[in-house]
Amino acid sequence: MERDLFVRELRPNIYLMDEAHEVSGYVVVGEKKVCVIDTMNGFNNLHEAVRKITDKPIIVVNTHGHPDHIFGNIYFDEAYMNPADNELAESFVKLPEFEKECKKLGFFMPPFKPIKGGDVIELGGKTLEIYNLPGHTPGGIILLLKEDRILFTGDGINHHLWMQVDGALKMEDFVKSLDSVMFLEKEADFILHGHARDFDDISLMRCLRQGAVEICEGKTQDDKPYEWFGGAGRQHQFALEKGKHYSQTDSVICYTPHEG
Repeated sequence: MERDLFVRELRPNIYLMDEAHEVSGYVVVGEKKVCVIDTMNGFNNLHEAVRKITDKPIIVVNTHGHPDHIFGNIYFDEAYMNPADNELAESFVKLPEFEKECKKLGFFMPPFKPIKGGDVIELGGKTLEIYNLPGHTPGGIILLLKEDRILFTGDGINHHLWMQVDGALKMEDFVKSLDSVMFLEKEADFILHGHARDFDDISLMRCLRQGAVEICEGKTQDDKPYEWFGGAGRQHQFALEKGKHYSQTDSVICYTPHEG
């Protein structure tokens, strides 16, 4: 079933794809190639959407293996993802309802090609550097667009981080993952995450890290219950910095109580 797809140019050659205000993907257009970052739920033909922007060769990259970031791969011939998320992704790709819908529409899920921290994608005048950020999933990655100083973070860094899902790292290990990429605060000015509709200041990284540290330290007395489709957990509010631009103000980390 097709849902509304809103495509907006945030900056010259950088496009936000907003699928029904539920999940976001991005298109970065270089002089020679174009990169699609996350393909969302697959409710819209993203290949056609990209072709309305450019006719350049397309590279698809998935920031992690959850269905709302990979199902739109069916409109492309191949996609790149960290192999550490292959097992997770396959568990969703093999869901009977997804397989049935693909068969009905005449599409198939292309194979995942490997990508990992240290890899670089050259688009021509625009360079995407890949960094590992395990946490939300084991194989999460983030992408630095060097020339524009933008960090694409998928779900790994956002205002509503799910750490209660199967496969998520322990909070202490997630803090270590964040520490390994905190230097990117000096390399980027803005974040575009997997459910954004606009830019966030890069300080969102530091604010999120502080929230995760608070959970590790047991500073959770004010945390509230959190109900989601997979069960019940807790949510920890983390503070944002004053005077900085954020796409939203309500910011939480969801987790299971034994982590607090």
